[in-house]
Amino acid sequence: MSPVFQASQRQTYSVTTSHSDLSWGNFSDSGPWVLDRDTIAWSQVAVVLRDAARKEVPTLIRTRKFPPIGRLIVVVWHLGTALLPWFINKKRKRFATPEESRTYVSRRLRVAIEKLGATYIKLAQIISSGEGLFPTELVDEFKRCRDQVPPEPWDSVRTTIEQDLGARLDDVFIHVEKTALAAASIAQVHRAQLRTGEDVVIKVQRPRVSTLVRKDLQVMAWIAPFMIGRIKVAALANPPALVELFAETIVEELDFRMEAANMVDVAAMMHELRQEAYIVPRPHPQLVTRRILIMERLQGFNFDDVEGMQAAGIDTEAVVRAGMIAFMEGALVHGVFHGDLHGGNLFVLNDGRTALLDFGIVGRLSDKRRMAFMRLMLGATTNDLRGQVAALRDLGALPQDTDIDAVIVDLKLDQPVDPTTLNGEELVQEVQRIVKSLLAYGAKLPKELMLYVKNMVFLDGAIARLAPDLDIIAELTNITMVFTQRHGERIFRELGVDQSTFQIDLGSVKASLGVDESTDTLTYRELQRRRELIQKRMKDHLVG
Repeated sequence: MSPVFQASQRQTYSVTTSHSDLSWGNFSDSGPWVLDRDTIAWSQVAVVLRDAARKEVPTLIRTRKFPPIGRLIVVVWHLGTALLPWFINKKRKRFATPEESRTYVSRRLRVAIEKLGATYIKLAQIISSGEGLFPTELVDEFKRCRDQVPPEPWDSVRTTIEQDLGARLDDVFIHVEKTALAAASIAQVHRAQLRTGEDVVIKVQRPRVSTLVRKDLQVMAWIAPFMIGRIKVAALANPPALVELFAETIVEELDFRMEAANMVDVAAMMHELRQEAYIVPRPHPQLVTRRILIMERLQGFNFDDVEGMQAAGIDTEAVVRAGMIAFMEGALVHGVFHGDLHGGNLFVLNDGRTALLDFGIVGRLSDKRRMAFMRLMLGATTNDLRGQVAALRDLGALPQDTDIDAVIVDLKLDQPVDPTTLNGEELVQEVQRIVKSLLAYGAKLPKELMLYVKNMVFLDGAIARLAPDLDIIAELTNITMVFTQRHGERIFRELGVDQSTFQIDLGSVKASLGVDESTDTLTYRELQRRRELIQKRMKDHLVG
């Protein structure tokens, strides 16, 4: 019998109304067990595992003469058979509209990606969070990769659970639902009830995923250098850096003890910041292994179920507002934030609080980069262009020897233009000019900034669904005031800024939204209409 199962037998966890863990962490009011941070079996080893994962990354992405040939052939085969019929049909003009063409290829790509497995599904999940950045058809199709991936057969799931817990299923659980509650890239989730009576969910890692991900990373690392300079967008994103990001995040996702530790860290951070609108499900203090994560079962509304939430009396604007503040506050004040926000990773409880799920990817900023983030945000609220560019340099988005004043002049950051005043040809030329200038400066998107931007894109889409009439400018002003009231003394002290000289000036924020400084209000619905107009003009010009 394994030590994991022996430990679970020695102590019975019963439901109690008094939770000492609520004094340090944001958890449900009455959970199935109490977490003691000093005695959690997997807590200390998680620190060692995280360090080992970081050290493994350079080995996985090192330059090789040849990648794993067998895996390369499989990847090329699946993607090739997905794209070739679409390419032929497009050449023969068999699609009635561009939308029909994009729908067709998006569906074929999604099916191919599901066959390729975890690493490529994770890519699809990232794309699915990019509403407004990627074609709507592709985003909608790839959303199915969040939690609707074909699950593993039950026999395989049962074997993994029994192997990792070192006991028969019936010795640990009263019952386990054979049908998966959700299935995604790395794992799938099943409802269950422990022998000690608690209702739980079991996160079970897919078999062979650990080996497969590592081979995929080696293939990607081999291909990435060939993409530099050949695809402009890929060059801007820096393909080798993208592969490094995947390696850093996915390798950590392959051991659920690290994920459980992330859950505890984020719950503690939220409690310290008094973010009462967010909670984290309690991981079991002992029943967590490399491939198994047992946690308390919470229930609520899907994040996209706007009608259901509003019918239950939940203020969806308050849900969005809390999300914006919580995400930014965690990153700026503690340097810790959930790194993979999407609709499948959070749901809203009946009382309006939001439960965060899936902590495989958590952003952790060094003090230097956290300070750079703070300077970036401060520059945005005081319209300090030079401070913002300098902060981006310190975040690693620009080389350290970058001429900041030259960047401002070349990108015309001091001469904002309302994009709705440009025609299609002018819009395309403006985008090309900006991309060319950024590439000339050696711009790239570092890991933490990449995760942060991806989350901001998700929150942008969440506003569109949950609070389309929210006044963006007023809300950004409110968030700035909240930060100043809660953390102003600490932030200004760390940045070496005289708080008495601080004055909100959202000029640069308004410029980033495409409006001039005289604009006082802008609802998300109005912003969306502006974006649709811009996209239509660009599309009409490119098609024409």
